[in-house]
Amino acid sequence: MDVDQKLSESDFPPEERSTREKVHVIACGAIAREILAVCRQQGLTHIDLNCLPAIWHAYPQKIVPGLERAVEEARQAGFEKIFFAYADCGTGGDIDRLCEREGIARIEGPHCYSFFAGNEAFAEKSDEDLFSFFLTDFLARQFEAFVIEPLGLDRHPELKEIYFANYRKLVYLSQDEDKSLQEKARAAADFLGLDYEYRLTGYGDLSHALQSA
Repeated sequence: MDVDQKLSESDFPPEERSTREKVHVIACGAIAREILAVCRQQGLTHIDLNCLPAIWHAYPQKIVPGLERAVEEARQAGFEKIFFAYADCGTGGDIDRLCEREGIARIEGPHCYSFFAGNEAFAEKSDEDLFSFFLTDFLARQFEAFVIEPLGLDRHPELKEIYFANYRKLVYLSQDEDKSLQEKARAAADFLGLDYEYRLTGYGDLSHALQSA
């Protein structure tokens, strides 16, 4: 074969061709349920999903090293198309620097609260939400494991007054209208001593990001 001749997909074994045709999405485990829901709704059967630990939501310094390992493993497995289902997520631009080095795109936005609400809509409410603490469906479900325990509030509830002194309200950005989750979110607001506000966002910019990945 001439070295300059381009290979077609039919030149590869079926299993390798399948890998080459898919988009390997490396995602925060905290949005796995929503990604799967979007894939079902939009028929995105070409997406191959790999979720990193959701608890890194609380430890952003672990995200980029985890992404680097996941990219290496994905490329060793034959994936050519990779997408990060992460916003900046508190990494201070480190994910963007990794994206630039590796030629990989990510979901636009500073964090999942923004892209679930829609980045433009979230920015428009920035002044109104300046003193707001946000929950998503995942955090409403996992409030104890992802908020109370990492902050030590189960052992030292008096710390609430220190950690949340500057907050005024808890805003629940809901992806799926679920009464039981609304009750959990309201209970979280009561626990933190904050006013409660509910906003049904759906999947926001996540849908478009996955469709264009």
